[in-house]
Formats: sequence, C-alpha cells, structure tokens
Amino acid sequence: MVAQVNWNYPADIRLGANRIEELQPICAELGLAAPLLVTDPGLGGFDFIKAALKKAGPGARLFHDIKPNPTRQNILGGIDAFRQGGHDSVIVIGGGSALDAGKVIALLAGQRCDLWDLVDEGDNWKRADAAKIAPIIAIPTTAGTGSEVGRAAVIVDEAEQVKKIIFHPQMLPDIVILDPVLTLGLPAHLTAATGMDALSHNLEALCSPFFHPMAKGIAKQGIKLILENLPTACDDGANIEARANMLVASTMGATAFQAGLGAMHALAHPLGAVYDAHHGLLNAILMPYVLRANRAVIAPVIGELAAFLNFRHRDFDFFLEEILALRSRLAIPANLGQINIGADQAERIGQMAVRDPSALTNPIRFGPEAYAEIFQKAAHGQLD
Repeated sequence: MVAQVNWNYPADIRLGANRIEELQPICAELGLAAPLLVTDPGLGGFDFIKAALKKAGPGARLFHDIKPNPTRQNILGGIDAFRQGGHDSVIVIGGGSALDAGKVIALLAGQRCDLWDLVDEGDNWKRADAAKIAPIIAIPTTAGTGSEVGRAAVIVDEAEQVKKIIFHPQMLPDIVILDPVLTLGLPAHLTAATGMDALSHNLEALCSPFFHPMAKGIAKQGIKLILENLPTACDDGANIEARANMLVASTMGATAFQAGLGAMHALAHPLGAVYDAHHGLLNAILMPYVLRANRAVIAPVIGELAAFLNFRHRDFDFFLEEILALRSRLAIPANLGQINIGADQAERIGQMAVRDPSALTNPIRFGPEAYAEIFQKAAHGQLD
C-alpha cells in the first residue's frame, strides 16, 4: 500500500492513493469558489474528471482545447474561458501539456501583457503583476515532465515553429496532488515515453556543469527510482507502488533541473516544434546519442552514478549499455527515422538547438554543426 504523506518541497505536495478525494477541502482551504479545470482533450469524459468538477464546486467549468504541444492559440482560448466564466483559479489534471497550459493560463488571465512578453529571457517575468496570478492546483496523470513543480512552461510559437519557455517564479502551483490511482490507465507506450522523459530530466541535471549539490543529489535518487520502477509500471500498469514511485521520480526530475538541462532538450524542443512529435519520446530516442556526444566530459560523473546504482561495471560504456537495454525493453524506437523524422532539416535544427536555453547547461558547448551531427546520427541510428 502506498503511504499518504505530505511534503513542502519544492511545493505543497500531497502524495498517496485516492488523494484526489481531498480536492473539495483543498479548494476550501485556498478559498477557491470558481476554478477553471484544465485537462487533456482525451480525459474530459473520464469519471475522475467529472467527479473533480463536482468536488471543485458549482462554479467550476472544464477547458480541454489543448494540443500535445500547447500553442499560443490554446493559451488564448484558455484565457478567454477563464475570463468569460469569471473564474478565480485553475485546477490542472492531466499530463505535461495540460500542466504547462494550465499554469500559463493562470499566469496570464489577469495580466495586460502578451504571452511572449514573459519568455524566459533576462527579467521579462517582472512584466507580470504577481498579485494577479491565479492560484493553481496541479494533479498530474502522467509521470514525465514534472511540470507540477515547475515555475516554467513550454509553449509552441506556431508562426516561428519554435518552442518558447514562459517563466515566472510564482507560477509554481500552490498545491500538488500526486495520486497514483490516476495514472493506472496510462498505456504502456505512454508510460514508457513519459518515464524516459523523467529520466532525461534527472540525467541531464546530474551532468550539468552548474554547481548545485542539492539538485545533483535529487537527480541521482530520481534516476534510481526510475530504473527500479519504470519497467514494472510498463509491464504491470496496475502496480500502484511503481506508479507512485514514478510520480515521485518525475517531480524529482523537475526539481533537479534547477541545475539545468542539456542537448537532449536542446534538440527535443525544436524537433517537437517542427515535427509536432511527443516530447518524452524524442528525449528517449535522443538519449544515447547525446550521452555518447558528451562522453569526453561526463564519463567521470556517469561512473560515479553507476557506482551509486551498484552496477556490475562502474563506467560509461556499461551505463550506456544499460540505457540501450532499457529502451529496447520498453519498445522505444532506436532512431528518429522510426517516427518519420529524417535528417533533411539538420542544418535548421542545429541552428535552433544552439539557441535553445537548454544548450547553455549542456556539459559541452556544442555549436550548430555539432547539434546537426547529433541529430543526423539520431535520425539514421548511427551510435558509433
């Protein structure tokens, strides 16, 4: 049985089976009378969504016009729904797309500034009136992005075909409910892709050159939890303990990447924007190619990680073999070509990757040519 526990780092977190039942008293605790419930399109008819609407009160309404890679139009639609419904808060129940969209809707619904005014550059976040950010309750239904404990969200600028990071320090949800029961129906292929996304967060945070010992410690434990629980969660989707541990590992990844991310995300962001591909799956496919590209710098860190994980061989090569074996077991495609992404736009993707904020904390400062080469290798399956 999964224990019910409360944490206060990095947000107010309520972990345990069936804790969504506490939604009504949580709304009362925060003084919320008319929340906008934001969710993924495919979840709108689920019983737990209908029950959540009832628990959220008579003023609650549902918004689910969100793409897998949320766009500016999705955000504007949510803001219109918030304002027209006279809502006072946002409850997000869903995967990373819904979580990102819901947080940005809560951020912008009371503002006069534009969405792109708050792109994570310099002190742009100061353009928003913090007092007008709506309260947020976040309830993830996948274990991947960890957006429920993040102060940022990724939104697609369709005009430029680029993903942009929207940031405000007070966009962190007020209360997070980690209820593994809500993840039990997630298909194995989505469990695998989102779980590998969580692994990429923890792994890139660990390898980041930025000095952040707390983040590094969290990342190590997050990686351990994922390697121990992701195969079980995929093989036995009803294993509630594995599901709970994956939710925890996902929040750990998003907490750890305060230390930064790296080339996996620097490539996954433009690839997701240009090809509208699943973010977690992109990170899963790119992972070994980026690890190999970073080997010259990260080999000692990976060796320490292998020792922490008590691997039989405590070196980079054995760790990479374990990652490849995990991907194979989870039926992750071996290359981007298997999801219909060719290398014809390699130069463009390389230019976009080097401009992505995640590139700033990759262990090696790759230029556009190096990113284009990694992309080409990942497209053709050339793991040399």
